[in-house]
Amino acid sequence: MAENMEVDVATPRGTKRKADETQPPLGGAPRKIVALSQDVVNKIAAGEIIVAPVHALKELIENAVDAGSTSLEILIKEGGLKLLQITDNGHGINRDDLPILCERFTTSKLKAFEDLTSIGTYGFRGEALASISHIAHLTVTTRTKESSCAYKAHYADGKLVPAKPGQTAEPKPTAGRQGTQITVEDLFYNVPTRRRAFRSASEEYAKILDLVGRYAVHCSGVAFTCKKHGDSTAGISVPANATTLDRIRQVHSTAVANELIAFQAANDRWGFKSQGYVSNANYSIKRTTLLLFINHRSVESSAIKKAIEQTYAQFLPKGGHPFIYLSLEIDPQRVDVNVHPTKREVNFLNEDEIIEIICDEIRSNLGKVDTSRTFMTQSLLPGVKVPTAVTTPTQDVGNAIPETPRPPVTPATQKGRSQKPYENSLVRTDAKVRKITSMLPPGQHPLSEAAADGGGPEEMDYEYSDREPTLCRLTTVKELRAEVRDNMHNGLTDVFASHTFVGIVDERRRIAAIQSGVKLYLVDYGMVCNEFFYQVGLTDFGNFGSIKFNPVLSLHELLTVAADHEKQIADAEDELNWEEVVDAVKEQLLSRREMLAEYFSLEISEEGDLLGIPLLIKGYTPSLAKLPQFLLRLGPHVNWLDEKGCFHSFLRELASFYVPESLPPPPPPPSTAAAGEIAEAIEEDPGIVARRRQLARAIENTIFPAFKARLVATKGLLKGVVEVANLKGLYRVFERC
Repeated sequence: MAENMEVDVATPRGTKRKADETQPPLGGAPRKIVALSQDVVNKIAAGEIIVAPVHALKELIENAVDAGSTSLEILIKEGGLKLLQITDNGHGINRDDLPILCERFTTSKLKAFEDLTSIGTYGFRGEALASISHIAHLTVTTRTKESSCAYKAHYADGKLVPAKPGQTAEPKPTAGRQGTQITVEDLFYNVPTRRRAFRSASEEYAKILDLVGRYAVHCSGVAFTCKKHGDSTAGISVPANATTLDRIRQVHSTAVANELIAFQAANDRWGFKSQGYVSNANYSIKRTTLLLFINHRSVESSAIKKAIEQTYAQFLPKGGHPFIYLSLEIDPQRVDVNVHPTKREVNFLNEDEIIEIICDEIRSNLGKVDTSRTFMTQSLLPGVKVPTAVTTPTQDVGNAIPETPRPPVTPATQKGRSQKPYENSLVRTDAKVRKITSMLPPGQHPLSEAAADGGGPEEMDYEYSDREPTLCRLTTVKELRAEVRDNMHNGLTDVFASHTFVGIVDERRRIAAIQSGVKLYLVDYGMVCNEFFYQVGLTDFGNFGSIKFNPVLSLHELLTVAADHEKQIADAEDELNWEEVVDAVKEQLLSRREMLAEYFSLEISEEGDLLGIPLLIKGYTPSLAKLPQFLLRLGPHVNWLDEKGCFHSFLRELASFYVPESLPPPPPPPSTAAAGEIAEAIEEDPGIVARRRQLARAIENTIFPAFKARLVATKGLLKGVVEVANLKGLYRVFERC
């Protein structure tokens, strides 16, 4: 009886049934085939094209470059999941095209299937914006050259939608510059499983920086800026006029750019030409970095990557890998671009032959390069010598600062017996060893010697306010920053970036000695400080700290002090009414007190009291004796009528105020003074002594380290830097003697 009983055994949840186990529904009829709803189709397609925020950004960058843009500004929040915004200055989108902008398969780059054989643009299928609109909130603001205003449109599921319920969905006129701004918010908000798959926002942001860096290197003539929402500094910032080598330097570091060699390869039979930069045998990293562009599209190719790695195997140590930037242009008729939903891969004819020619050219160029090999020795044991860098160059170096500097020291290993390094190749690496000032005659020891007697660093109290950092969007400030970058001298910038502070030589003429490599330089630190603090004013614009006065200072009294000083040194025939000058400058500063406080942290009360001045750098306080003159010069020397001129002239005056003042030389020791002058010879104003010690600490421990980290040395600073010794040249002189 029990054997004939039927027991329903539930199928385990998630168990996959085999085809022959599948039972038709009751009645014996097969299941009916139905068409998926359009919403499901669109979301499936969107999931194939937009896999992550970086893929959405790739499509938007390519569309912007196709639109003839010369400047791209990218803003990211939470790795692109919360906000992904790209602003370009291209030709824009016509008002009449906005209704179908986000429909699938709408494009201005392709009309017939045969056009795929000669496609010369990045995008061509017309699916990018459509896919994004199905999985995010999409807003487009665009203006063409002929249009009198910009138009703003909102999209959802490929269609125009109103910005708010009850409003019309038609694009609305708005203010805007020429070009297009695309804002993608809440990516994958309606695909929760995809959104939960992302581990961290920082990981997605790193992928975005890698992608932007690739296109920033390749797209000559296009400026790129990419930053996190709320950050004052950009993760990537590349000017439009930068060369390919400078773009690599700014995106991937100077250490890579200094070790690159250019190469070109072409072949008419296989219909291709290539160019790029590859690292030489002095440079190696743990993983291969390959920036590959085929017909100007960033793609991946495991075959090309593996072949190049095998080529480098005979030049690099075991475990070392190269850096390669390769731009490959192939006859469009030989390339199939439509093989991957995200266009990450392409197929092309004669792949093996093309790769072989490229690798042969790389191998040939590597064999021709004969540059210096560098080695590092270091000991961590206490009491032994500090780390010493040793170079063994094969070429002599000139006395002038080179426009393209020598490669920096890079770690490597040397097998076999060690050799004693030549003294003329030793490089100073520790600022705490004997300074140049110890070689000066007694009584001529400047600031650095006075600092040695001053004990520890000056104690300064700082309070952190709750003020949130502001993001500067002013075009005039960006233009001023670009002017500094355009005027950069690469060689001199690297000298400051790799220098070691030696000592202050003359505090009256504001001259210090630094060493970079095997060269010794004298630096007019007054001139360099002027440029440095101007650059700090630009980079930290609107985010300065503040030096508060307690008690507050009278603005009128400060201006009067400066006017009296100017009156004393002015020509006797000068009939200028200085009281009117004081009143005019005071009125001018009071009328602009809100702007001065917001942009420059120069705080003035309604009653005319000076509450605070800008703090540009921690650990250094400018001479307050220069404060009256600084305030008085803000009247006639600042262009208050033009925004860009105002910012430029004000920051120049502020930088001049922050430049360390010139101090009188210290008095000679008693042994060098006459008998009746001994008392005067050993006395010096205590205020000057204290200021001498403060400046000594600030210059060595604050200002010059800041040069090393932040200074963009401009060509004008060449007049303030003089090479006084080259260790190798000195040894050649001594050998002849």
